[in-house]
Amino acid sequence: MSSRSFDDLVKTSMNRTPLSRQVIADLETPLSIYLKLANCTNSYLFESVQGGEKWGRYSLIGLYSPTVLTVVGSRLEVTRGSALVAQCETSDPLSEIERFRAVFSLEDLPNLPRFTGGLVGYFGYDTVRYVEPSMGQNVPIDALKTPDILLMASDEVAIFDNLSGKITLVVHCETGNNKSRQQAEKRLDILQNGLARPIEQLPQLELSPRMTADFISSFGRDQYMDSVDQVKNYILAGDVMQVVLSQRLSAPFQSVPINLYRALRVANPSPYMYYLDLGSFQIVGSSPEVLARFEDGSVTVRPIAGTRRRGLTEHEDKLLEAEMLSDPKELAEHLMLIDLGRNDVGRISKAGTVCLTDKMAVERYSHVMHMTSNIQGQTEYGIGPMDVLRATLPAGTLSGAPKIRAMQIIDELEPVKRNIYGGAIGYIGWNGNMDTAIAIRTAVIKEGVVHVQAGGGVVIDSDPASEWDETMNKARALIEAAAIAAGTATR
Repeated sequence: MSSRSFDDLVKTSMNRTPLSRQVIADLETPLSIYLKLANCTNSYLFESVQGGEKWGRYSLIGLYSPTVLTVVGSRLEVTRGSALVAQCETSDPLSEIERFRAVFSLEDLPNLPRFTGGLVGYFGYDTVRYVEPSMGQNVPIDALKTPDILLMASDEVAIFDNLSGKITLVVHCETGNNKSRQQAEKRLDILQNGLARPIEQLPQLELSPRMTADFISSFGRDQYMDSVDQVKNYILAGDVMQVVLSQRLSAPFQSVPINLYRALRVANPSPYMYYLDLGSFQIVGSSPEVLARFEDGSVTVRPIAGTRRRGLTEHEDKLLEAEMLSDPKELAEHLMLIDLGRNDVGRISKAGTVCLTDKMAVERYSHVMHMTSNIQGQTEYGIGPMDVLRATLPAGTLSGAPKIRAMQIIDELEPVKRNIYGGAIGYIGWNGNMDTAIAIRTAVIKEGVVHVQAGGGVVIDSDPASEWDETMNKARALIEAAAIAAGTATR
C-alpha cells in the first residue's frame, strides 16, 4: 500500500462513536484481562496505586492498535499494521499530532473514567527540541534508538472497575456508518467470549530471587561523581541553580517482558503503573510523578523533590521523614521546583487561577519516600493538550533550573541520549483529556537487554557520593524486579 500525505489522512479521517458492553468479571484481575484480550504488539496495561497503598478504581487495558504514529527527528509516519499509510516532514510534530487527534469528536460515556480511547504512548525527553530551538542538536549518542515520540491510536479498550469487579468493553466505530457499527458489535461479542478462555500459563514469581542481574552504568561511579563536580562549578559560575544528572543502567534480560511488570507491580506499586508492548521494545514502569493532567480546562502538575530510603520500621520511617522535612538542601530544592511548576502552569493558565493545593506532603513507596506538592490552574480558552505538554515537558524535576541552561548542561555531561527517560507516558483522549506520568522508575526492554535510568538534582552543596547513592536507590526497585523476573526464566 502506497503512503500518502499526512494532510490527506487528516482530511479523510472519520469521527468515532464508542460502543460499550459491561461484563461481570469479579474473578479476573487487570493482568489476567490483559493476557486474555491483548498480550501482543501495540497494546498496553495501565494501573494505579493511590498514595503508595491503595489500588486506583479503574485499570485500562488497551487491545491491539493497528494505527501508530511515530516521530524520529523531523519525520512523522503513520503506519497501519506493517504498511506505511502517511508521512510528512515537520519541525513541529506536536501540532501535527494535535491535528490528527482533533478531527475526532465523541461524547463521553457516562460513569466511566476520563479515558475510553485516544492516543496512547510516550513523548520522549527530546520532544523539548521541537519546542525550544535554543536547545540545538547537540544530542548525546543515541544508543537505544527508540522513536522520539510514539503514539498508538487506541480504539479498543477494556476498562476494569477494581471496586465492582466489572469490565466495560469499549470498541469505537465510524459515526453514521452502519457497517462499521455492525463490525464493532461483532467485535464486542468476540471480546466477551475471549474473557472465558484460559490465560497463558506463566511461572510463579519468587520474591527472593536466586539470580541477580549484572547492571552496567553508562557513566560509572567515578565519572558520575566528576560530572556532579562539574555541575557544581556551573552553579558557582552563576549558569544554573540546579541540574538533574542521570545515569543509565543496562543488563541482559532473558525473561518475557510481562514478567518484569508482574514483579514490579508487586515490588513497587505506584500512582502510575504501565506496561506497553511496542513490538521491537517494551516499556515497564511504576512512576510516582504526574507530568501533567489536563481535563475540562484544568491542568495539574505535581512536582516531587526530596527523597529518603524507607526505614525498616515505622519508627525509622518517621525519623527519616522528619530528617527530610528539616533538610535545608531538600527544602530549598523543593521550593525552587514549586516555583518552576507554578511558572510552567502559569504560562497556559488564566491570571489568578494558579494555586498550590498541597505543599510538601510525604508519600511512601516500597523503597523510598518522597516530598510532593500539587499545583493547579485553569487554562486560557483554546488551550489544548499539546499546549500543556509544550509548557510542562520536561518537568523541572527531570531537568533543573533554569530549564534551558540545565538541559544544555545535561546534553554536555550525560554520555547517552535519554530517549524515553524523563519524557511523558500516558494518554490523550479523543475528547482532549490528557493524563501523563513522568517516565521515571521506568525500564525499556529491547533486543534482550533491560535499560533503567535514574537521576538526582545536583545543587551547590551536593555531595557527589551521595548523589550517586541516590540514583542507585531510585533504580533499586527496578533492579530487584529484574532479578525476580530473571529468576522465572530458569524454570
